[in-house]
Amino acid sequence: NEFPQSYIDTIEKMIMIHADISYPDYTHPYFSDARSLKKSEMLKNYRNWSRLFPENQAIKYWATEGKEGALPDHLSKGYLNTGFFTFRNSWENECLQMIVKAGPPAFWHNQPDNGTFEIWYNGKVLFQDSGAYVYGGGEEIMQWRNWFRRTASHNTLTFADRDIQTMNSKTLLWQPEGDVQILVTENPSYTYMTHRRSIFFVDSKYFVIVDEATGKADGWVNLHYQMPPGKTTGVRDDMHFHTSNEDGCNMKLQVFGPEGIGMKMEEGWVSSDIMKKRKRINANFHAKKTADEPIRFITVIVPNKEGGNDIPISASFVDDYTGNSMKLEVKVGKEKKVLEYKL
Repeated sequence: NEFPQSYIDTIEKMIMIHADISYPDYTHPYFSDARSLKKSEMLKNYRNWSRLFPENQAIKYWATEGKEGALPDHLSKGYLNTGFFTFRNSWENECLQMIVKAGPPAFWHNQPDNGTFEIWYNGKVLFQDSGAYVYGGGEEIMQWRNWFRRTASHNTLTFADRDIQTMNSKTLLWQPEGDVQILVTENPSYTYMTHRRSIFFVDSKYFVIVDEATGKADGWVNLHYQMPPGKTTGVRDDMHFHTSNEDGCNMKLQVFGPEGIGMKMEEGWVSSDIMKKRKRINANFHAKKTADEPIRFITVIVPNKEGGNDIPISASFVDDYTGNSMKLEVKVGKEKKVLEYKL
């Protein structure tokens, strides 16, 4: 054998990582410079990989579309060194799944988007990453590349809508089991501001995201969410968006922030391939941060089949900011939850 076993083991791990951050239809997020692909392409890959690793039952399962082999014995999975995490309530096409990107420094094909995510629900993607659109070219083309790459075109937080200066997220907590699963990551995004993102996967039904910005930065903090194309409605009175699609893949998102929080509906785009793009809403929730004072936002995302604005949501912090713990109360419909952790 020309390759050492350690090299072969690494290849197998790479395949499994890709599988964990893919969707039931064999596609994957548009993170960084990724593009759309067809199921047939990935099936071909899995069949080749299964010949290389015939004892791997999960690879065999995907290679045969479930006719042989077996699914992994885990649902949610985190890769702490690379910064990719998946919350998942099943492996079926109708599952609810969130894939999060919050990793170490990377370069050309990486984008300044630490903390961003996509959600899969009932056979489709919500909050799809903007993608790449194009790799390079003349001045006009590069303007488009820079728009798709910029931090504000992702599902994450910025200071004054500037690109993140440092991409070096650290995982502070990863709890992938139980009724409330938790991920806490922190990134020194700017010279004078650190961004901590805490994600709660509650009862396998909905997500609660807490964004905290700390440091000496003084100015506007912007929380961006890329809305799904289609029938999307935004309401400034209570800081929420909801969809009303007939395909059974809908969501309601509501943000709870500090006094003076505002909301803008900006131009957004999503690109599945080179020089292809669709228009959508880039939601910008913003509030003023003062020097040395932390600022915190709570976002509740409730995927649902029906659509519309019929699901009441409320959320508030139970404790003050401490830096090493968190406690908040969330109510979705008639169900109330207290979410908390200590580092």
